[in-house]
Amino acid sequence: MAEGNPTTTAPTGTGEAKRATRKPRNREVISNGKNKAIVVRTITRVPHRKFGKIVKQAKKFYAHDEENKAKTGDTVRIMETRPLSKLKRWRLVDVVAK
Repeated sequence: MAEGNPTTTAPTGTGEAKRATRKPRNREVISNGKNKAIVVRTITRVPHRKFGKIVKQAKKFYAHDEENKAKTGDTVRIMETRPLSKLKRWRLVDVVAK
């Protein structure tokens, strides 16, 4: 392809690719036993697909806590990030309530 060809796939204009929005969550810490890591649990209420009854689904998120400041029982704000380890895909933004 020749230079200046409009069919190139390189981004034009500002030179920066657009990044997707990162999802923040406010959830409860259930474990802080690991160094620089916390485990956060989220509970969602969804209708059962066959019977329609509202049931709770729990999910665990592993988040990076650089300063080890979150304790078990705290409500924290976490945000999506690049993979930091085998399980950690979130990072701690701040501790909302103790």
